[in-house]
Amino acid sequence: MFRMAKHLMRGLTGGYDSDSVDVSEVDGVRSLHLGSATVQSAMRIRDPFALELTYSRGMMCFLLFKPEVKHTLAIGLGGGSIPKYIHAHCPEVVSKVIEINPKIIQVARSQFYVPENDERLEIIEGDGLEYLAEHDDATEILMIDAFDGNGIPPNFCSQDFFDQCASILHHDGILVINLWGSDKNFDIYLQRIEQSFSGRVLVLPTGKPGNIAVFGFKREPADLRLASLRERAKSLEKTHKIEFLQFVEKLAEHNSSSNNRIFMKSDA
Repeated sequence: MFRMAKHLMRGLTGGYDSDSVDVSEVDGVRSLHLGSATVQSAMRIRDPFALELTYSRGMMCFLLFKPEVKHTLAIGLGGGSIPKYIHAHCPEVVSKVIEINPKIIQVARSQFYVPENDERLEIIEGDGLEYLAEHDDATEILMIDAFDGNGIPPNFCSQDFFDQCASILHHDGILVINLWGSDKNFDIYLQRIEQSFSGRVLVLPTGKPGNIAVFGFKREPADLRLASLRERAKSLEKTHKIEFLQFVEKLAEHNSSSNNRIFMKSDA
């Protein structure tokens, strides 16, 4: 996500400011920027429904742990890469996205091929924090990708927020949040997630230092054996252009594991 663009088009707001929503295009890749040259979302124009950025493919690893997902809720739209991918490649899933900035919704649809609302995708203009506070037991998968030009907003990394994330999930739901590995507060955020999910947490680095997808589980997955995860990854790779097998190895490398399985702190 955090790459620098060579050329920036500032057509929507007339220049850079904290509220600007800008689009750049370099070497066939169109990128979204929010108030800075930082790349928040990217799309390869020749393959607009693929997941261009590694971190976005990593966030799809919830499919390794919960094969039969029927509903996802996302806070933060950006360029809509993941909701758009799910809409195109996971026909059994109904997705809802809460986005507070109407300019982002406009640009996602006009520049990044995000489809209009239908029976399987609903994009709602609204405050994600308020939505979480007003809905209980709302989703199986909760995806948080709420960066702005200054990083992750403080309200999206407090203990109360992560507690709310846990409470809104179904009994076997999964939180997937995108964090930045070099953030000086990363360890604090991770400890808060671990507290909210009673240690049922896995981390998946997707770059150096780069983005880190963090998974919080309402209930520990039934099977964390590496052989099972690898088989699941091979099966998923038959229908998804996502390197699930590589991600399984990264999960084993960056979490407590043996030759046979991955462990969580809740196992201690």
